[in-house]
Amino acid sequence: MASQLTVIYSEAFLQHETGPLHPENSGRLGAIAQALKAMPWAAQLQWQLPTAIADRDPDSSIRAVHQPQYLRALAQLAARGGGRLDPDTPVSSQSFDVALLAVNGWLDGVDCVLQRQSAFVLSRPPGHHAISDRGMGFCLLGNAAIAAHYALQQPGIDRVAILDWDVHHGNGTQALVEQNPHIAYCSLHQSPAYPGTGEASERGFHHNVLNIPMARGSTLAEYQPQFEQAVLPFLRDFNSDLLIVSAGYDANHADPLAGVSLQPSDYGLFTQYCLQIQPHLLFGLEGGYDYEALAQSVVATIAACLETEAVQMR
Repeated sequence: MASQLTVIYSEAFLQHETGPLHPENSGRLGAIAQALKAMPWAAQLQWQLPTAIADRDPDSSIRAVHQPQYLRALAQLAARGGGRLDPDTPVSSQSFDVALLAVNGWLDGVDCVLQRQSAFVLSRPPGHHAISDRGMGFCLLGNAAIAAHYALQQPGIDRVAILDWDVHHGNGTQALVEQNPHIAYCSLHQSPAYPGTGEASERGFHHNVLNIPMARGSTLAEYQPQFEQAVLPFLRDFNSDLLIVSAGYDANHADPLAGVSLQPSDYGLFTQYCLQIQPHLLFGLEGGYDYEALAQSVVATIAACLETEAVQMR
């Protein structure tokens, strides 16, 4: 039996309209989907639609991390035809519904992992900059944090870890989980860079946060020892029942919005490290704005999962 991985995707995710010149646009998902379907192992991917809002209202999971007044304001802004939360974060008429559907995709991903199958949530808008009362940095709702809180409500899940390898620090995710002793957050990110948070001294309220600032120009030669000497020990010590990866790919050398110099193949190695912590992983898309580098990075991530699972099944 061949190994498999679930890709959670809907064309509805393309309806979050940000404008033709905005780097976080629908073409990102199209490039990834096209690359995945062209791979020789494409038949091992199970494409799945996210659960519709009518079938699972994610309201209770979202309210675990976001304030009701922010959710009302976001819904009202979309209902008025859209606007901007900040200069970088547009909202269109469909954005609130799309963001809710994206959350459902992440929750579906949790369900997949609990059924012992890795999943990649190919959704937008991203989420790791969204804080309790405000969206920012292209992000509307805190997908990873919401998924972590949802996971803790499931039988057999007592501890959840989030690894964020996006080039930007996930200030929102950290703020939304750092007071919960059952959730750990680890981030490797360029510093100094947007949003200006993520100092190594930030350790969370329960020593459940590990921030690893990376210098501009860092390559695999700098990342690999951090994974081996810091990330893996931190995650092993936390001993989580589920590992969520905030999978941003803007640390690529080709990416226009940052200055780290990873290559797409490096994410295959990062994935192999994660599989040493948990045999089944939940990946959810965050950043990554060069189409080719983004698509090939997702390919490398998923290929590493399929290869590892195939070895385990022999």
